[in-house]
Amino acid sequence: MTNLTRRRVLGGAAGLAALQATGAFGQTAAAPVQLSIVDVAGNLQLTQAAIERFVRENPKLVSRATFTRAPSPELPAKIKAQQQANRVDIDLVLTGPGAMSDGIQQGLWIDVWKSRASELPKAEEVYHEQALMMQRNFGQNEGVAVVYSPSGPLFEYAPDRLKTVPKTAEEFLAYVKQNPKRFTYARPVNSGPGWTFLQGLPYILNDADPSDPMKGWDKTWAYLKELGTGIDYYPGGTTPTMKELGEGTRDVIVSTFGWDINPRALGIVPKEAEVFVLANTHWIPDTQFMCIPKGTAEAKLPALLALMAYMLKPEAQSATYDKGYFYPGPAIKGVTLAMAPQESRDVLKEYGRPMYDDLIAKTPTRPPLTPERLVAAFRRWDQEIGVGHGAPN
Repeated sequence: MTNLTRRRVLGGAAGLAALQATGAFGQTAAAPVQLSIVDVAGNLQLTQAAIERFVRENPKLVSRATFTRAPSPELPAKIKAQQQANRVDIDLVLTGPGAMSDGIQQGLWIDVWKSRASELPKAEEVYHEQALMMQRNFGQNEGVAVVYSPSGPLFEYAPDRLKTVPKTAEEFLAYVKQNPKRFTYARPVNSGPGWTFLQGLPYILNDADPSDPMKGWDKTWAYLKELGTGIDYYPGGTTPTMKELGEGTRDVIVSTFGWDINPRALGIVPKEAEVFVLANTHWIPDTQFMCIPKGTAEAKLPALLALMAYMLKPEAQSATYDKGYFYPGPAIKGVTLAMAPQESRDVLKEYGRPMYDDLIAKTPTRPPLTPERLVAAFRRWDQEIGVGHGAPN
């Protein structure tokens, strides 16, 4: 991109606001581009309406956006193969921790915060404190954080079937062993609740080094193996666990703030389901990112970066309250529930839990594992915990 084009596409924060107001992003482009967007994290539920609004308001920059969904564990290999063949046809990836970490490890993403920083807002000026922590420590230079949640781990249960709620990790392990097949959680690499449970457990157990899954998680791996003696299989994603709780197949599952609120609002889980946390819980926050694969056509980068910048504006962020899917949702400062669409406010009034804001404020938050250590933890879980617990026939 020439310096002239760069100045016209985005002349700083003031220029961005002016261009957005007039719908004049990218007027120097020879022709509007078509964007292919892949979601591996359920992110479109939070962002698709705002992305489509950006497309409508910027016809000289973007002609069309197409949306597809894919399993998180499979995407990095697909992108790698496209890059090796010099035929990248995915322009933007909406991803959670799994594909994000794998992509960083394999060098799949453009380092937008380093090489295209002038086309994005300053991170420290827009993100709230916790989202900035996730951006700096986890998104690094490659991912642009778009939504944030303190996440979990929480445990969700049917109060008519679980009469005595466990309070400690020891009590919970005893419950699972005494009630086989009544509890499960999803494979962590493809599940937000599974991801937070895996990383939160070392804090609950007071393990040697919660930041090091290979050398500091002796208690954690032993606990997970023992827990597995009461688990028949680990679903490949979170949705099956919610359905099984709703249908009565399970009495307890691992959850998060968003996965508690949203499935109850959608009727997948009964409204009367309850949640609990174990003693010594620390939040492992979850963040979803926007990433551009290396090999994406240069002509598309101005549009993609303008879209990224737009998604960090209050009007786009206020929609991420959604129906509680990633509660609270916004990653930037100053976006309150009062700014959210009326539908979001109505859903959270009915299905949100008054205790959550207090629980979020009083419970310590710890950063997730670094991408390379997270990949190692996922791999070890697959090899030592998930093995032999495939889906039933």
